[in-house]
Amino acid sequence: MNKTIIASLIGLAFSNTAFSAENIQLNDVVVTATRVPQPREAVIADVTVIDSEQIQRGGQSTLVELLQLQPGVEITSNGGAGKASGIFMRGTNTSHVVVVVDGVRIQSATAGTATFENLPIQLIDRIEILRGPASSLYGPDAIGGVIQIFTKKGVDGFKPFASLGYGTYDTKIATAGVRGKAGDTSYALNISASDIGGFSALDANNNALNDNDGYRNLATSANVSHKIADGHELGIQFFNSDGTTRFDNRFNATPDFSSKARLEQQSIALFSNNQFTSFWLSKLRVAESRDNSKTFDEFSLAQGDIFNTRQTQVNWQNDFSLPVGTLTFMYDRLHDKVDSNTDYDKIKRSNEGYVASYLANIGAHSLHTSLREDHNSQFGNYVTGGLGYGFAISEHWRVTASYGNAFKTPTFNDLYYPGFNNPNLRPEKSDNVEASVKYQNNGLSLSATAFENRIRDLIGFDLTTFTIENISKARIQGLSLAASQQWEHFDIAANVDFQSPRNLTNDNLLVRRANRNGKLNVGYTWQDWRFGAEVISASSRYNDAANDFNMGGYTIFNLLSQYKINPDWSIQARANNVFDKHYNLALDGNPATTGFAYNTPGANLFVNIRYEPQ
Repeated sequence: MNKTIIASLIGLAFSNTAFSAENIQLNDVVVTATRVPQPREAVIADVTVIDSEQIQRGGQSTLVELLQLQPGVEITSNGGAGKASGIFMRGTNTSHVVVVVDGVRIQSATAGTATFENLPIQLIDRIEILRGPASSLYGPDAIGGVIQIFTKKGVDGFKPFASLGYGTYDTKIATAGVRGKAGDTSYALNISASDIGGFSALDANNNALNDNDGYRNLATSANVSHKIADGHELGIQFFNSDGTTRFDNRFNATPDFSSKARLEQQSIALFSNNQFTSFWLSKLRVAESRDNSKTFDEFSLAQGDIFNTRQTQVNWQNDFSLPVGTLTFMYDRLHDKVDSNTDYDKIKRSNEGYVASYLANIGAHSLHTSLREDHNSQFGNYVTGGLGYGFAISEHWRVTASYGNAFKTPTFNDLYYPGFNNPNLRPEKSDNVEASVKYQNNGLSLSATAFENRIRDLIGFDLTTFTIENISKARIQGLSLAASQQWEHFDIAANVDFQSPRNLTNDNLLVRRANRNGKLNVGYTWQDWRFGAEVISASSRYNDAANDFNMGGYTIFNLLSQYKINPDWSIQARANNVFDKHYNLALDGNPATTGFAYNTPGANLFVNIRYEPQ
């Protein structure tokens, strides 16, 4: 089945009726690729933009579901909504992706990842995905790429909205908010609440584990900005997501014990945008973000592990418009502090970055170069850079090529978690080269991107010493194909990723990563109706570094429909995994002995009604 789906997607990608999952209009502006706004068609890097219309039209109830459909993205999940989830970008580790929410990094300094499962899609207005190394712009950890999330902001007028949905697994989701502008002040307030009964996280034969592991979340985003004078703006923004999830603990599988986790992500920022002269734009942001988690027993309230991260951030970016191109200088500071009931030898560190970059579009030529020096309080100085070039061969054809390097610092868990730590670890380092060819004409868009990313000092668990070591080198080679077409009432989307994510020490596949992934999205709009279908397919993966525990490939089918009742009201239904395919994205231990597989959702339906006056 997987080979058939992949083959059909490849054929689709190069037919005249193929469609890219990106589905981006040419006049879109992209910020993440260079940290300077530029037209989508001029971007050299490999970027996907997901706008508010695409988010609403897709009807996904979680952010992870939406990201799973994107090119170059694989997911891992420990058992449904609210359970630990991760993103593999172009075959790199889940800790190799920098996540930014409204310009503020969101990350656990202990785990080294963002808590995607606790970021509600209902508050998100736009997502930009940058694939490839980005340390020269974003600092440590951006070996695989960057995911930048934009929450809903103020707009002209006064625009309230609300939605209410119900679905399988006793899923209840409600969202409400208001956006507007009064004089020179823009504002937005958005609230989302979720209550999901869920299913058993582990596929276990133990009655104590075979229960429904539910999830609850209450999230808020708010922002206010005021134009104090022409070209000068001050603002404040706030984001908070507070979730509680049940999970299966196979080491304490008794009827009188129920494991729960409290998850909280929060950020607050003050920002000032100042057009000091006709050629000088200054953007200053001072922020604090928190990633807090704690586990406890639902019945006795006995406390388990506590891992809290507080990050203070300062970013000052200065863009200078030159006769040819834009020159940017930037100062970027990040300070981590860990608060935990685990005894870490060190709980603080800081990183300061100094950036210079240049962006130019000259006729058929595009150029972007960046250089960054990071001063890390634990690991010293690191210099990273990037160079990209694009050339429009004709009105319809364009080629690009780029090089970039990146690095990632070890997490506090890697360095100091008792019993499994190694304080002598070195940062991981990578070098990436890529090239692409793109074609656009009358709504048809085709692209092919080839890349090779080599990672040195990859951190892993050494079975000979039972410690964490810099034991590996990895090479990830890949080819990503995408195509797009919209005509009359139809739109169709396909992308296929071929990759070889290998550990060069033993030539094994990297954990939980597949050689082939394919996604297909077909839509039909007729009057006030819209119908759609999605296919997601992946080849087999291994759950362990030794490649002993195989997780088979899978193909799942989703269906969706939407009806616009009137200009203000609409109703939407989404059916996921309609053929009830049983598949796994992660295993917990060895299922042949004492371990289990993590469950994934079976066939499920979610219906949502939305009110948004026009």
